[in-house]
Amino acid sequence: MDNAKQNNGISLFALIAMVITSAIGAGIFDLPTTLARAATPGVTLLTWGITGIGIMALALSLKNLVLFKPELEGVSDYARAGFGDYVGFVSGWGYWLSAWLGNIAFATMMMSAVGYFFPSFESGNSWQAVLVASLLSWFLTWFVARGVESAAAINAIVTVCKLVPLAAFALMAAISFKFDVFTAHFWSNFIVNTAGQVNFSGLSFTGSGSFMEQMKGCLMAMMWVFVGIEGAAMLASRAKKKSDAGKATVIGLISLLVIYVFLTMLPYGYLPQSELVKMKSPAILYLFQSMTGTLGGAFIAVGMIITIFGAWISWTILPSEATSLMTKQQILPSWFGVMNKNNAPANSLWLTQGFIQIFLISILFTDQAYTFAYSLCTSAIIVCYFLVGAYQMKLGMQEKKAGWIVEGLIALAFQLMAILLAGLTYLWLTTVLYAIGLIFYFRARKEYGYEVSNHEKIASVVLILVAIGAIIALATGFITI
Repeated sequence: MDNAKQNNGISLFALIAMVITSAIGAGIFDLPTTLARAATPGVTLLTWGITGIGIMALALSLKNLVLFKPELEGVSDYARAGFGDYVGFVSGWGYWLSAWLGNIAFATMMMSAVGYFFPSFESGNSWQAVLVASLLSWFLTWFVARGVESAAAINAIVTVCKLVPLAAFALMAAISFKFDVFTAHFWSNFIVNTAGQVNFSGLSFTGSGSFMEQMKGCLMAMMWVFVGIEGAAMLASRAKKKSDAGKATVIGLISLLVIYVFLTMLPYGYLPQSELVKMKSPAILYLFQSMTGTLGGAFIAVGMIITIFGAWISWTILPSEATSLMTKQQILPSWFGVMNKNNAPANSLWLTQGFIQIFLISILFTDQAYTFAYSLCTSAIIVCYFLVGAYQMKLGMQEKKAGWIVEGLIALAFQLMAILLAGLTYLWLTTVLYAIGLIFYFRARKEYGYEVSNHEKIASVVLILVAIGAIIALATGFITI
């Protein structure tokens, strides 16, 4: 019987495909110029290597936890099992925040793709773009609330539309690659204007930025394109062979790194960096247009729209799944887990949509809507990943397994480095949303008959004070979006 189950499980190839397709989303379409604005080719390559090691340690930690703790469900359960209900809530609420904040990034990037055909949408955050994105977001929430959770046909179309345009771009970029352009400023930074200074997204460079400055500009964008990698590791228990999960994680992540490195490094050899940074968003769309003409750009734009629409459906479901799981763990009120007649968590879906709408309106007031959205999303999920690494370390110490300790330490250290270097401001802003979440946590404590400890009260006061500080900083212009 067990052998039959194993034979009917997910194959190694399918697991590898899951790793790749779950991670590749909207972010890759703007990544070439995002990285070019931050760093030279040499620094970008080194940062890819550092990011690859950190994400690999995270994926291996998740794989170990899935196999060793099969009774636990999701990242919030790992944090709760390792460090208590309050920390579990912080992790789960952060995962929920990340899931729907990712939809803001999807909306902005999709509208930018639509802007290829209708220029008023080109910025991604014009009033026309926000209006259409809002209507589409409400429609998708209604769609999911009716119980339409997934469709194999949609997933198949999305997978093709995701990979074919990227493969076409990689081929044309390789054909157009010029080695002398690639090596012109391989290590030293560049001077774009006569003043010798350029400013992109708040990052200033003069002549030659330091390695740390350039790496800082890359980290959040690189981590954003790996958000979702944890979903594949969760399928380890369903594999034909449990050992295949580890193999798939390693092979899948190496494959992703190869794809990302090729797609982001080849443009450095197509245009000088001083021209590459001026490319409109989404970068791959307009780079491909410059290589192949108007029809080529339209091909990428259509592929992007379909890809993001498919991802948007999945990421509309994901936040409600996170809150439903937290309800089971009794760290959110039962209200979040109430199902409608279509067996969909409608309360959670509509509340989440309300938050999405507020943030869609907020992007009207920022010049960097897409960067703002994906940075908030990535900052929120880094908290979850950090706690995964910490729990992996704790289990490694308990089980006296040095390998687990090392993997957990690397995962934890990398997430900490990323947030301190590149995402501290965005994490500060997300504390406002964490503070709102405390209302639901304390209500859940009361509903399920649990006491609120003094440590939880102190931690909550500190979090609320930090959140108030973020609001004041935003209102006074100390931090801008």
